[in-house]
Amino acid sequence: MKLKYIVPAIIVYAISVGLYYWPEKEDVGVNPDYVLLKSKDDSRFISTHNLAERIIEQDPSLKLIDVRMIDEYEAYNIEGSLNIPFEEIINEPWEAEISEQGKDIIFYSTGDVFAEQAWNLCTQKGYNNLYILQGGLNEWFRTIILPEPPPDTAPSEAFDLYSFERAASIYFGGTPVGVQSTPNKKQKVVVRKKEKKAAEGGC
Repeated sequence: MKLKYIVPAIIVYAISVGLYYWPEKEDVGVNPDYVLLKSKDDSRFISTHNLAERIIEQDPSLKLIDVRMIDEYEAYNIEGSLNIPFEEIINEPWEAEISEQGKDIIFYSTGDVFAEQAWNLCTQKGYNNLYILQGGLNEWFRTIILPEPPPDTAPSEAFDLYSFERAASIYFGGTPVGVQSTPNKKQKVVVRKKEKKAAEGGC
């Protein structure tokens, strides 16, 4: 196991065991070993580029859940996302939102930490089709809202990706942090070929 996964794996396992032996464990249908195995699968991450592409294409299977606090959500959020603070993520009122059939549930926060914890808890509860936005809003702003051009020596693929990022930035408003963006529906964005479900990792 890679070193960067050791500590998160220990935390995940501890949370999973705790939930498994919770007094109301009849509601918990997933073994902690299964959660631990899933937590080592990088396919649970979705890249900011893949997310932007799916939003632009108005993918009906997409469901974004912002697990930050309400004040952070109101200051800025990704278009179409629902706010469920991490502390409330497994509360009964939100069960219908997280278990909605035919939806890919994508958790995001500022970075990866709280989104990954939300993923862990909901996976332990038996919910399916759960994902984490890799790098969270930090990566969203770096690659989609305020992308920087690659160096002149970069391969052509990097410039193709940057062209997509620039167009996506215009689509999503390219607004500064703290201001909620409004997509520009008139902006035509050339969508790249769909990337493979792969994980780049993330912290």
